[in-house]
Amino acid sequence: MRDQTVHTPVRTIAISLAMTLLTACSNIPYYLQSVRGQLDVWSRQHDIEAVIENPQTAPPLRQKLQSVLAIRDFASVELGLPRNGSYRSYANLERPFVAWNVFAAPEFSIQPRQWCFIFAGCVNYRGYFGKDDADAFGAEVAAEGYDVFVGGIPAYSMLGYFPDPVLNTFVNYPTPHLARLIFHELAHQVVYVRDDSEFNESFAVTVEQEGMRRWLDRFGTEQDRTTSVLVAQRRNQFVNLIETYRGRLSALYESGLSAPAMRARKAALFGELQGDYQTLKASWSGFSGFDRWFSEKPNNALLASVSIYTRKVPAFEALLARENGDLERFYTVVKRLAQLGKAERSATLERLMPRTAEAAAAAH
Repeated sequence: MRDQTVHTPVRTIAISLAMTLLTACSNIPYYLQSVRGQLDVWSRQHDIEAVIENPQTAPPLRQKLQSVLAIRDFASVELGLPRNGSYRSYANLERPFVAWNVFAAPEFSIQPRQWCFIFAGCVNYRGYFGKDDADAFGAEVAAEGYDVFVGGIPAYSMLGYFPDPVLNTFVNYPTPHLARLIFHELAHQVVYVRDDSEFNESFAVTVEQEGMRRWLDRFGTEQDRTTSVLVAQRRNQFVNLIETYRGRLSALYESGLSAPAMRARKAALFGELQGDYQTLKASWSGFSGFDRWFSEKPNNALLASVSIYTRKVPAFEALLARENGDLERFYTVVKRLAQLGKAERSATLERLMPRTAEAAAAAH
């Protein structure tokens, strides 16, 4: 069996990148953990075809990796996503998540805090390869007065700088959701805008959802389709719940109340959110897929972490519909949007957002 480990040239590039980062930034400990974590991922990589051919590979993993190769080809041929080395290697990290993201928002705001990096630009989270490191940083930020949420992530994108591997953190997902994740991460290689996490994630979510619909039409079983519809309904209900409270809290923070009064009302609203979530969950026949969002006391950072991924999805969906579902044309238009200034880009997307009945009536 041919060599399956990360090639020496890639290690050399990574070390050179590390030196660039360390000489360019004073935050040495953070970048050191990032480089160590990425090198660890690369050191565990094995070519997927070699893993499939290995007689010691467990049959369920072999079957999943065969599905990954089919999904990977579908992504390029049918969805116009990059045809490259991403998702053609496999790594077992021996942990449930590849990294943990720290989200933060001020006590009386749902606008997420940003952190800036050399290649990725400014993003609304800060990632760590170790949960202890993420928790420690979250505690530091909380001590500054911020609301903090720490969430594990199964995957992330190297934005095309290096190939992304399949990881044990998501390979055992049901096949439709495995496809959705791969489509999402590959979408980041099509369009990525510095300093605009909401734009990037909402675009990728739109691609993943459209991609999964097309994948299900081609390869999904009846059970796959039924399950996916149910999961989508529950996800939409959860997002609507979060957005409802996002609006209520935004109104509170703009109300001009005194800090003590605002603090008390904030606590009451988050208590109501927890109660409404339990009511919603009870209608899901025991489904607990969103419990992790409530594993700690909900706060502004939790709301921000959800909204980053969902806030502008309706605008991108409207844009895709305007292009009659033609993904190549859709990508071209989104790339043009990416070249605009952030304010103009956001205003353009806001105009594409479906209006509520109340907003439509007010316009006439």
